[in-house]
Amino acid sequence: MRIFRYFLICAVGLTSIIALAQWQWTDKDGRRVFSDRAPPADVPEKNILKRPGNQPATDSRATKAITTIAGASAAQDAASVPKLSGVDKELAAKKKKAEEAQVAKHKEEEERVLKARVENCARAKQAKAGFDSGVRMARFNEKGEREILDDAARAAEMQRIQSIISSDCQ
Repeated sequence: MRIFRYFLICAVGLTSIIALAQWQWTDKDGRRVFSDRAPPADVPEKNILKRPGNQPATDSRATKAITTIAGASAAQDAASVPKLSGVDKELAAKKKKAEEAQVAKHKEEEERVLKARVENCARAKQAKAGFDSGVRMARFNEKGEREILDDAARAAEMQRIQSIISSDCQ
């Protein structure tokens, strides 16, 4: 039982020593960062607050040598980590698909409008041919009664038909 206690006390002591092997620095946003690895190379020496072994950061030559070794270790660690492109492939694919759908929808809308213009043009030309023939024209009023167009109404209708032809038949 004593051996177990001794082993337990040693394990607790070692974990506290390992916990002391922490780096502490201030990042570019002013937040404190705690890590078991050295800070990145872009962190200035003045922002390193604590090094492993509970040693505060100083500007001695030994500290600079440790920093150089730690920086090399950090560079090696950074080289072993796969580089991320910063682009989410799934998100890019979804975005591309959405853009293609929007282009297809826009093209479909243009085709629908073009088809409507062609139909309006054909109807307007047919109506103009009827008015040009000189035949009496009639229309139904709001009450549902049939009324014959007089010369003024006929001229107004011809002008309306001509404006439709000029806008839709080009």
